Amino acid sequence: MNDHEYDKIHLAIMAIEKASRKINVPKAELYDRLNKQNLVHDRLIGMYDVLHTQSLDFVADDIIETLHNYETEGAI
Repeated sequence: MNDHEYDKIHLAIMAIEKASRKINVPKAELYDRLNKQNLVHDRLIGMYDVLHTQSLDFVADDIIETLHNYETEGAI
């Protein structure tokens, strides 16, 4: 694994941990929900070049809102 791949994974882990604390959901449950919507790969890792320039709070809030939108759209 090169440094850039490590950085992407590290950001995803930190964002999931921060988001899980914000919404009071176990990290494993949040990861499963994000992964089910393909948001770990597509959003956190795929948009690393944009997201790593933001604060961790911003990234956590973004992933929480995005997950909510995806899960709400899937329920319709």
